[in-house]
Amino acid sequence: MELRHLRYFVAVATEGSLTRAAERLHLTQPSLSRQIRQLERDIGAPLLERGATGTTLTPAGAALHAHAVLLLRLADATRETAHAAAGRSREVVGIGIPPGLSAEWLLDTLAALDAAVPHAAVALTEASSTEQLRMVREGRLDLGLVHEQPAGSLRGARLFDQPFGVAVRPGHPLADGPACRLRDLDGVRILAHGRQQVPVAHDRLVVAAHDAGVVPLWQFAQFSEHARACAEATKSDAVLLTEHSATRLLPGWPWRPVVDPALELVTWLVWPPSTRTVVDEVARTISDR
Repeated sequence: MELRHLRYFVAVATEGSLTRAAERLHLTQPSLSRQIRQLERDIGAPLLERGATGTTLTPAGAALHAHAVLLLRLADATRETAHAAAGRSREVVGIGIPPGLSAEWLLDTLAALDAAVPHAAVALTEASSTEQLRMVREGRLDLGLVHEQPAGSLRGARLFDQPFGVAVRPGHPLADGPACRLRDLDGVRILAHGRQQVPVAHDRLVVAAHDAGVVPLWQFAQFSEHARACAEATKSDAVLLTEHSATRLLPGWPWRPVVDPALELVTWLVWPPSTRTVVDEVARTISDR
């Protein structure tokens, strides 16, 4: 039994006529009849009943038809899958991205990778810096974009710095000036990311405030998209975050950079010391931007 015989049989069953099926298959009717007879010999039973008005399926033909349709679908899918695999030479590269990363920067980076490393298929995973570092070390991510300098054996490249600032509740006195000195935060109820999300930035912030003799009323929480809800829940007067995140999450809350001293959020690219060539190519393209 050959697949072509099954295709011919299904065509006759669908058309209900040897003549119409032969026209559809671009065969002569005698040739198609011979193919069907060959299939009937292979099966060992008549499959079609031929009449003056066309052809109908015998019980054996009806049973074969259901299986033939399924087999032909599987054969077509197998061929398409193999063809797609033959034309696909891209390697998947898993990259972690932190919440709040600039969408414009990310889209520009993906476009640069598509041009410079076309054989890389990028798969993005959003996760905190702590989660990404663990996933890179465990081999579940090829590269990570994190907010702390990599330690241990991980390789890293410093990508860019973003100033920290405060998005201030409308009407609060801090909203009036162009910037906010660290000492201006003394006694102010401020919402900030918890240590699990950005541990290095968290520690730097607390130490800087302590060294300056400033005692903000810190409200630490884990959040990425619901800064406004967290601010309302904690009755905070300001939220510490980057300008990009403030614009997106707290529209209408004026953002002021923190100065004296300035606080920055640093973004690093990290990847294992030994990895695939395509991962090194992607890392080089990102770090060179």
